[in-house]
Amino acid sequence: MTPIDSLLPAQLAALSEGETNPITIMANASALLFHALDAVNWAGVYLFSARTGTLDLGPFNGEVACTHIEPGKGVVGTAYAKNQALRVPDVHQFAGHIACDAASNAEIVLPLRHAGQVFGILDIDSTTFDRFSEADEQVLGKFADCLADSLDAATLAKVY
Repeated sequence: MTPIDSLLPAQLAALSEGETNPITIMANASALLFHALDAVNWAGVYLFSARTGTLDLGPFNGEVACTHIEPGKGVVGTAYAKNQALRVPDVHQFAGHIACDAASNAEIVLPLRHAGQVFGILDIDSTTFDRFSEADEQVLGKFADCLADSLDAATLAKVY
């Protein structure tokens, strides 16, 4: 498997520079990941909604996806509840995994934070077991931080 390019966070920063629309930024971030990574079948964002109390589907690339995920449920909800990245080499072994796409075999999820508070999750699925390495997690962690820094949390709070 090709390692994840360490320039991805810088590419996202360049794509986001001067952009004020959070939907546009998240859409480009999802597309960038989906097309830059090997063996990835889904890349996107879930945003926490105070109105619904769930993580709601945001911009993504890939097959149709689950629209609402409860905190603490599945890989996405668990990462949100624990405020930590999760790298799952075999989603079929993850208790409570939510199978939105039966082709997914591995997953990595990374919190999006503003002022230490998680407001969303960057989610990437792969058809390949054990797709994501520790080095990949480091690069994707920087990507998630760049994405979070590019988003206007106050604007998102009005929408979600």
